[in-house]
Amino acid sequence: MNLSMRKIALAASVLLFTGQALAEPKRPECIAPASPGGGFDLTCKLAQSALVNEKLLTKPMRVTYMPGGVGAVAYNAVVAQRPADAGTLVAWSSGSLLNLAQGKFGRFDETNVRWLAAVGTSYGAIAVKSDSPYKTLDDLVQALKKDPSKVVIGSGGTVGSQDWMQTALIAKAAGINPRDLRYVALEGGGEIATALLGGHIQVGSTDISDSMPHIQSGDMRLLAVFADKRLDEPEMKDIPTAREQGYDIVWPVVRGFYLGPKVSDEDYAWWKAAFDKLLASEEFAKLRDQRELFPFAMTGPELDTYVKKQVADYKVLAKEFGLIQ
Repeated sequence: MNLSMRKIALAASVLLFTGQALAEPKRPECIAPASPGGGFDLTCKLAQSALVNEKLLTKPMRVTYMPGGVGAVAYNAVVAQRPADAGTLVAWSSGSLLNLAQGKFGRFDETNVRWLAAVGTSYGAIAVKSDSPYKTLDDLVQALKKDPSKVVIGSGGTVGSQDWMQTALIAKAAGINPRDLRYVALEGGGEIATALLGGHIQVGSTDISDSMPHIQSGDMRLLAVFADKRLDEPEMKDIPTAREQGYDIVWPVVRGFYLGPKVSDEDYAWWKAAFDKLLASEEFAKLRDQRELFPFAMTGPELDTYVKKQVADYKVLAKEFGLIQ
């Protein structure tokens, strides 16, 4: 083969490889690892809308629900049964990382998936019904000090979950043993809201993005948001922080996506490029804002480093509460 022919063949192979690398995944799907209506659902639907709006996908991803273990069932299913499925994204949050830190995802840990993108952050919050006798965070704390068994708190997950940790930090600051609090374990923000509005629990440990539709409808109030300062949004600016009420607790809830561990480098690169473009888009910023999320953009190796550091930090916190050895 002469030099010219070799150049043509090389160019053709590069084009073929590039075409494969840039191929849109077939049958794209986003798994929300909880029941409909909570933060994982919100995260999937944000990407579902944005990827089509930016013409990065020709048709919307389907959103499917895989509740169980606040992410554990989905994590295990993807790692063990669908590790190379390039079309399957799974939503994760800071709560997922906290559970990984405690070994709640079984035999798999934070090294067993390909961390793809973080697309926004919310903040933890304490919610009550609009007619609740608790008007401030201190009202709630005083009731817990008087008799913690009389206040039923709904949280996503069991002892050690992100929602549990939020109220445990309040209890610790108030000199209450977190183990004395009365919890009902629920599967995400959608179930927490349903239980709270139905009168099955008195308090919901949740996050602000899950809660805002119910705040705006007048059915629910937030006693506190775990942000470092009041949030600069018209519908949020009147919600007090825990810090300003004397409880120095800040709990961001980062949200994003991961892929299976055996997804090819080419397919991973396609998704990373898609999210890099998305996260730089003004239209995406508007969609994120509509879903009550705040800016937090990270992809690829930078995100992988962030995730592993967060898991290490959460292990330290879990040890402080006696959740792990």
